[in-house]
Amino acid sequence: MAAALYFQCDMSEPALWGRLGGRAVAAYSSRSPFKETVNEDAAAVIPWDEHSAVLAVADGLGGAARGEEASRRAIQELADAIDRADRQTSQLRTAILDGIESANGAVMRIGAGAATTLAVVEVTIGGPDGDLARTYHVGDAGVLVCGGRGKVKLLTTAHSPVGYGVEAGLIDHHEAMHHDERHLVSNVVGAADSRIEIGAAAPLAKLDTVLVASDGLFDNLTVAEIVSLVRRGPAATAAQRVAQAARERMLGAAIDLPAKADDLTLLVMRRG
Repeated sequence: MAAALYFQCDMSEPALWGRLGGRAVAAYSSRSPFKETVNEDAAAVIPWDEHSAVLAVADGLGGAARGEEASRRAIQELADAIDRADRQTSQLRTAILDGIESANGAVMRIGAGAATTLAVVEVTIGGPDGDLARTYHVGDAGVLVCGGRGKVKLLTTAHSPVGYGVEAGLIDHHEAMHHDERHLVSNVVGAADSRIEIGAAAPLAKLDTVLVASDGLFDNLTVAEIVSLVRRGPAATAAQRVAQAARERMLGAAIDLPAKADDLTLLVMRRG
């Protein structure tokens, strides 16, 4: 199947990209409910071969200039690097790293303080080593993998002071959502000192769900809430369910819980 790139989207419902080894991929992206400017998130589903694909979400920094251009450039550079790679002699991992490095240079060349976060997951279904997922991320866009019974099997650490606090066990996810500095990011694409965090290859069970999302999701729903909404049903239904809950939270549906109106982008891969 062809790659799908999502720029400046304002979807009312998820779009189904297709299937990889029996697992469907659904995409959802919309701008913040309280703004009139364009959605500064971007995303892509990029096939590599019959067994492997790349899911990516970029979130242009809203507080920096030209956030939409930064996220779009990052996704486009990643897609171009994967497209250029020779399937016979290159590894997908190398193509992804080349793409992220190219993205960093491209965003730096925009100037004006442009920057974006980026979360990427390489998924292999039915390969010689079984079903696997490997993450690559810069910033606080994230990747989550959960099992059919709700167990969190993989969750990337946000590159932020609060994210590191959660990882160190100093604060929990609920406290993090209430923290005054939860929106600060310490690592971005578009900086001379940008760094790529690479995860180990993680096995995927048949009923596992893979989610890649901008912080518009993680700043509005707890991990437990996300898992309960995304772990069941067809991919498009799960994506719609979690997107709707996040949008309702942004609109103040639960006044006792923290909410941050923001652009919202997510990709969901699961069976069904």
